[in-house]
Amino acid sequence: MIDLYYWPTPNGHKITLFLEEAGLDYRIIPVNISKGDQFAPAFLKISPNNKMPAIVDHAPADGGEPISVFESGEILLYLAEKTGLFLSSAPREKIKTLEWLFWQMGGFGPMLGQNHHFSLYAPEKIAYAIKRYQDETKRLYTVLETRLRESAFVSGEQYGIADMATYPWTRTWKEQGIDIEAFPAVKAWREIVEARPATQRALARADEVKS
Repeated sequence: MIDLYYWPTPNGHKITLFLEEAGLDYRIIPVNISKGDQFAPAFLKISPNNKMPAIVDHAPADGGEPISVFESGEILLYLAEKTGLFLSSAPREKIKTLEWLFWQMGGFGPMLGQNHHFSLYAPEKIAYAIKRYQDETKRLYTVLETRLRESAFVSGEQYGIADMATYPWTRTWKEQGIDIEAFPAVKAWREIVEARPATQRALARADEVKS
């Protein structure tokens, strides 16, 4: 059994996408970030950076004591290595998947997050910040478009953890100031990922938590 400390954000969705695809037994422990649950002492023992998602795996591969993992990219990598799923063991393919996973973690997520903040949530609308992060968002979508014109998925020719990491951040393309029609390969890829039964189940879990 895996305990998933979760709230329905793009980073949270990454993990439910994997768990649903892999058919692993898990239970969601909500971490309501709007109420400050991420600062609770018990949660900080699992995720010292006070960010969700985090997991506790009660049946780790080594058969030892339960293990906790924080940071969404590391959780995806941990689960992929535990199950042998969604990450190729072929060295060159694995490298490519991890390159794109780290691209999402280091750029696509943080920059789109700043776009959301300054465009939607900041109490003061700062034109320079809005333009800076919307321009960077468009640049990153262009990078993703180029990748998806040469490869069926972000991870390569097979769906994998780089796709699970990236897809949730594209769900709010309208709010990001993106014209999705200008990125046809991204649009087509999004539709393929969204149609996967596991994706639908993962998003339904988000609705359950919010209700």
